Amino acid sequence: MKKITRYIFFSLLLIFFLNGCDSNSAGNDNKGEDIFQYKGSVIGDNNAVIDIIGQLQHNTEFQEVSLETKTKPYGLTLNYENIEATMIEKEYKETTVYNAAFLFVLIDNAEWATFNFGDHKYKITKSKLQDWYGKELNEFTNEEELKAFVQEQLKDESKVSQLFTN
Repeated sequence: MKKITRYIFFSLLLIFFLNGCDSNSAGNDNKGEDIFQYKGSVIGDNNAVIDIIGQLQHNTEFQEVSLETKTKPYGLTLNYENIEATMIEKEYKETTVYNAAFLFVLIDNAEWATFNFGDHKYKITKSKLQDWYGKELNEFTNEEELKAFVQEQLKDESKVSQLFTN
């Protein structure tokens, strides 16, 4: 079983390097590529998951992903490194909310995601995020609509803090 996990891990790393992430840390620099082409993807589709992550915030600091595909609920853990030392906890939380929204909208069977920024780690579930938003995530049909919605929600710092305290 360990061999399979290692094989998947190294395959994902290889795919990541072959895809070449040239995006900046603020988000999608691949203007010609629509991230919503991956809507309907599943946790088991390694290429799609890596491509999605490659278009999210702080993708240049993304190091590896671990996929939980053996038991439900399915989820993923994203590890980031070399995040600027000046980044504050508020920014970690905002990145978590932003990236989780995209992952949950685009990956049908993703029910949770853990974001590990080294000294800060956040786990969020799809159901908790939907309750916090007050909207079903599968209703979003394009990147601009989702980005605008998430940015609007992130304006209220106390609301963001509530998401991580419950």
